[in-house]
Amino acid sequence: MTVTYSSKVANATFFGFHRLLLKWKGSIYKLLYREFIVFATLYTAISVLYRFFLTGSQKRFFEKLSIYCDKYAEQIPVTFVLGFYVTLVVNRWWNQFVNLPWPDRLMFLISSCVQGRDEYGRLLRRTLMRYVNLTSLLIFRSVSTAVYKRFPTIDHVVG
Repeated sequence: MTVTYSSKVANATFFGFHRLLLKWKGSIYKLLYREFIVFATLYTAISVLYRFFLTGSQKRFFEKLSIYCDKYAEQIPVTFVLGFYVTLVVNRWWNQFVNLPWPDRLMFLISSCVQGRDEYGRLLRRTLMRYVNLTSLLIFRSVSTAVYKRFPTIDHVVG
């Protein structure tokens, strides 16, 4: 289930953004805290074992094993994987931006499709553009708190 924080994200400031990250439902922390605890526990256990319980020759063997594992870890292109992930995130954001309703594109389409230089054609084009502006306002009102504060009720929209 998707948990939306649209109103909280719209009001988040630069210094107050950390409070938004600490929201528990649907949080990245909720998703990863178990893996982090396991990782921290294993890292601490290996570190304590290496520092306090291994002899000199065992420490050298462990260091050689670490270097051997590091050689194979370099074969995984982490920068490529990270770049792929960033590309996915940016493409998702760009698709949302492109799919925003732009009234000028619809205005060009309406002006080319609704013919007539008489009063009826002019009123029809004007009415259609008013409907387009109304739908844009209703969409932006549901997303942006600044627009919602400017138009809190339908009476404000009508006015």
